[in-house]
Amino acid sequence: MFDDKEEEYIESDEDITENSTEELKDEPITDITEEREGVSSAENVDESEEDLLEEFDEEGQPIEDEGLPFAKAEVVRLMKKNLDKDKMIRERVKVEMNKFLGEVLERVCEQLNDYPYTTIEYEMLKESIYPYTNIKRINEEKLRILKHLEAIKADCDALTMDVKKSLKLKDVDESDEIF
Repeated sequence: MFDDKEEEYIESDEDITENSTEELKDEPITDITEEREGVSSAENVDESEEDLLEEFDEEGQPIEDEGLPFAKAEVVRLMKKNLDKDKMIRERVKVEMNKFLGEVLERVCEQLNDYPYTTIEYEMLKESIYPYTNIKRINEEKLRILKHLEAIKADCDALTMDVKKSLKLKDVDESDEIF
């Protein structure tokens, strides 16, 4: 009695399994990201999946992190932290940003090496990184100086015209200027 019911359950389970696998074979396989509306599949890639994809260059060759001054993952994490959420970063940008940061570090260290002291103090560091931390203020100062020079140039042009008009001698022709 017990065995008959058990056989019926086993047979019904087999029917369900066979039917469900047959149904799955007939249905096309779709990506979960394709089913979401209004969101491209590129936006749905997890960071871990994205990192796996980015270990290969455009030709499918593995990218070696050797030669980069900093850990690529840390640079990418900081970039993503400071960029909009919808921005995607190409592999070349990640590598070039890493190299750029290394070059900035080298320049700052070269300037720090110019000091005759064996211990690097905070004030030395502040002076060495000043161009990088105050670039906005430096550019504003540059524009202010350029505007001031343009004003001086305009004043010089106006004075030149004034001199030519007011200090004209009657017996000297303008083409025979002494200047």
